[in-house]
Amino acid sequence: MGISSLGVGSGLDLEGLVSQLLEAERAPRAARLDAREETIESEISSLGQIKSKLSEFKDAVDDLRKDQSLTGREPTIRNPSEDTEPFTAEASNSALTGEYDITVERLASGTRIETQDAAFASSSESVADADGSLTFRIGDSGESFTLNITAGTTLAQLREQINDAEDNFGITANIINTGTDAGGAKLVINSDITGEGNDLNIINNNDIAGLNRLATTNSTETTSLLSPTRAAQNAQAIIDGITVQSDTNKFENTIQNVTFTAEAVSEKDANDNFQSSSLVIGFDEEALEEKIRAFVEGYNSLNTEIVALTRYGESELEDDGALAGDFTVRGIQSGLGSILSGTVSDSALGGLFQIGIELTAEGTLEIGSTDFGLGTGESRLSDALEDNFDEVSKLFTADDGIANKLYDFLDQYTKSNGVLADRETAAKDQRDQLLDDRAAFELRLVSFEETLRGRYLNLDQTVARLQQTSSALLASL
Repeated sequence: MGISSLGVGSGLDLEGLVSQLLEAERAPRAARLDAREETIESEISSLGQIKSKLSEFKDAVDDLRKDQSLTGREPTIRNPSEDTEPFTAEASNSALTGEYDITVERLASGTRIETQDAAFASSSESVADADGSLTFRIGDSGESFTLNITAGTTLAQLREQINDAEDNFGITANIINTGTDAGGAKLVINSDITGEGNDLNIINNNDIAGLNRLATTNSTETTSLLSPTRAAQNAQAIIDGITVQSDTNKFENTIQNVTFTAEAVSEKDANDNFQSSSLVIGFDEEALEEKIRAFVEGYNSLNTEIVALTRYGESELEDDGALAGDFTVRGIQSGLGSILSGTVSDSALGGLFQIGIELTAEGTLEIGSTDFGLGTGESRLSDALEDNFDEVSKLFTADDGIANKLYDFLDQYTKSNGVLADRETAAKDQRDQLLDDRAAFELRLVSFEETLRGRYLNLDQTVARLQQTSSALLASL
């Protein structure tokens, strides 16, 4: 039956009546559906918030259980003065703690070769009047390159050839103009290859007379020509009275699992004696303390979110949280509290309380200021880091450590097929069903409207006929 305009025949407001009846049928059911939809959407949103916060805390816990600051070693250097820092240092996690007196007596250096005074009057002077070649070689290491030099090549051009050589392994050349006839222009050649035995040799391959001024030896290497003004040498240091050397400025494993790099020669005192610096290999207490405080803040942020979403309103004017009384979220809160207040058998410290972290009545963590006869939380944390660093590390990273237990607990809620993911899926299924229920309800309303219009159309037509009959009778009378 088609839907037609009612009341035209009778003059009655049948359209308004149908509208009121439809609204009376729609309103209660629509209100229930709207309320249900709001509840479901709030649940999905809140579960997403909880899951996000749990994931953030899980990431922080994962960083903590793997963090190198828990097992790392921190080198501390104390120098006689702030003017000179003779060396820097690094230590691996397996380095033993200890303190060492270190003096840097000599830095590693490469060879330095200078042409003799007045060998060249200026940088524009030719180095050879015949074609030849020079080979630059480091000791017997095999590092070498050769330059072909044409007749008439100037000292300045040779400098550029050396610096631009494709196979150059670390040789630099420069020219110093002395400004005097006695000194002339001097070619200075430096090698970056350090260490004893790594002296730079320059070989005059063709025994060109002019090139003898630049070479250290002739073609057969039987005749010495230029002598280095500085030979390649090792760096030298003294560690607790023991002299040690390195062919570079880096001393690796001279102290086991410790690397220190010489940066400058140590200062001397008024009696011309070297002054030693102190190298202390200890634990990175500062980094671990920062991690522990961040752990406390991360948990409290998560707890604040849980409390807000699961709270009950204190009055009728205050709404409950979206997950008020939710069993799953309450279980998360309870499980976290159990782990945080539990003990760790692999650590002599036993639990978080021994490092100053206390679980409050509100469910938050704090590094307390109250003295329970064992010192305040701050003092317990400081003492534990200073005196029991390894045990603090075990408290978090041992197999039954706090961080490992928390990570496993959180993982069952945050993984893709975890508890909260299943809850989200169930809630989204309910939302989809709600859409189907709305569609079915709208179809029922259409059917109900057709029924109402059918009934009131008959009434409209009947009243119209009666009115016509009444009018005819009155006209006859």
